[in-house]
Amino acid sequence: MENRFEKFSIAVLELNRYLQKIKDQEMRKFGLRSAHTMCVFYLGQHPAGLTVTQLSAICREDKAAVSRCLSQLAERELVVSDAPRNQRAYRNPYRLTEKGRILAKQVDERVEQALRQGGKGLTEEQRETFYATAQVIMDNLSNYQGEEA
Repeated sequence: MENRFEKFSIAVLELNRYLQKIKDQEMRKFGLRSAHTMCVFYLGQHPAGLTVTQLSAICREDKAAVSRCLSQLAERELVVSDAPRNQRAYRNPYRLTEKGRILAKQVDERVEQALRQGGKGLTEEQRETFYATAQVIMDNLSNYQGEEA
């Protein structure tokens, strides 16, 4: 008898472990940490900028972690905000600088390479089925968690 819980848990944990290792490996090349990956990625997708609150929601990270990340990116002149220096800027959007846009483009290229490698051997239909299935599972688990609260 197959143990669905074990298979599911191992699959999710292993996927996350590989993802974190790849983020760390790739961002280290730029002198950054894996935590910076999603901020750079999403800011690259939103040239007008995103607030800490918006970025927090998109990245699914708490505001404090995103704020720390943005402060570190600002120190490296990769992002800017209209907020006065050393003041919390939850309502002011952060945007990539020119240096940040170059980094975001490099991150995008590395993401594409990792996705091609990870999806090697899958048809487009299999890929779409995987994402659709993952979404159903996430929705169901979210509903289950809500019922238990």
